[in-house]
Amino acid sequence: MHRVHIATFFTPDSPPAREESSESTANALRDLYAYPAETPRPWVRVNFVSSIDGAVSVDGVSGALGTPADRLVFETLRELADVVLVGAGTVRAENYGGARIDTEGRRRRVASGMPEVPPIAVVSARAHLDPHSRLFTDTEVAPIVVTCTDADPARVRALADAGARIVTAGDGQVTGDGLIAALEHLGLRRVLCEGGPSLFGQLTADDAVDEVCLTTAPVLVGGTAGRVATAPGARITAMTPAHILTDTDGTVLTRWVRLPRP
Repeated sequence: MHRVHIATFFTPDSPPAREESSESTANALRDLYAYPAETPRPWVRVNFVSSIDGAVSVDGVSGALGTPADRLVFETLRELADVVLVGAGTVRAENYGGARIDTEGRRRRVASGMPEVPPIAVVSARAHLDPHSRLFTDTEVAPIVVTCTDADPARVRALADAGARIVTAGDGQVTGDGLIAALEHLGLRRVLCEGGPSLFGQLTADDAVDEVCLTTAPVLVGGTAGRVATAPGARITAMTPAHILTDTDGTVLTRWVRLPRP
């Protein structure tokens, strides 16, 4: 069985390298990926995996790029989040169901004042989701659908009837500011965005990304897969590394935090 070995290449407050037991590794990851204690608005963390050559998926899905270390971080990030944010296209492509948290993770969440399982919040300006999909039928917590005031009322009603909590955050387009305001209104301040590239690109363009957790899988893919973020226009956001980790199989796990806003 593969054992995750975390060697710390860079952290501001830790020794340069260490080997941990599985339990110690999990505890260390929770500390390394902890959200800031206080922020003026919801903190938007984005998590992606890509190949060495920058592919974000293989045959349209990201699962083939996963590694044991990436999975461990994926589970850690979900445990720490108030809400898992994802775009409608990714929900359809990846066949999203509800978040899963193990027994110990649930205990830790409850002990810290959080519900056992975070909801999935889906951004869909047109409410273009299947009410019979796993998002609605394979979940412990009702999903949140963030949509626009001019979305098709019949679609919105069908999603509400399937159990979704409907939130409107814009006219014609869900903007970064509108999305953050909607999440804050719901008391969801620790945000974990799992994509896809269009949502990440829009959040970047709207200056709404506070942190990026990027796993580089030790593979080359080629093909026509796109980048982790796509948008009509470019915007530079200065970031600084919070930590850079590696696993023995070559997986590289980085956490980048934006520099303070001027």
